[in-house]
Amino acid sequence: METALEIVVRPTEVDVNGHVNNANYVDYMEWGREEWYERQGFPYARLFALGAVTVTANLNLNFRQECRQGEFLVITTRPERLGRTSFAFHQEIRRRDGTLAAGVITVVTIDPATRKSRPVPDELAATCRS
Repeated sequence: METALEIVVRPTEVDVNGHVNNANYVDYMEWGREEWYERQGFPYARLFALGAVTVTANLNLNFRQECRQGEFLVITTRPERLGRTSFAFHQEIRRRDGTLAAGVITVVTIDPATRKSRPVPDELAATCRS
């Protein structure tokens, strides 16, 4: 299932070049993933109760167009690939007009107590397959 989160670029997210600083795209994508988890019924507390939390293992951003203060952006997030201990999200940041600004994230599930990778919980894996 794909989710979409709309945000507006705030003044504090713009750098001296007058566009969104590259580091803020990482935050935007995290907000998009958190929205996906929440809508799928997997807030942090539930993942923790399942004995798993997720951490980012790979972040690949291709910057296609700059974004500026006051622009509305839509962050779409959907699971793309499921492994044994990890899964990938396909994420895109687009302007309202549909222009692609950036986007693929791989996350790994870890045991919150041991901090070691563990299999993706079955309940979460099921949402990554649909």
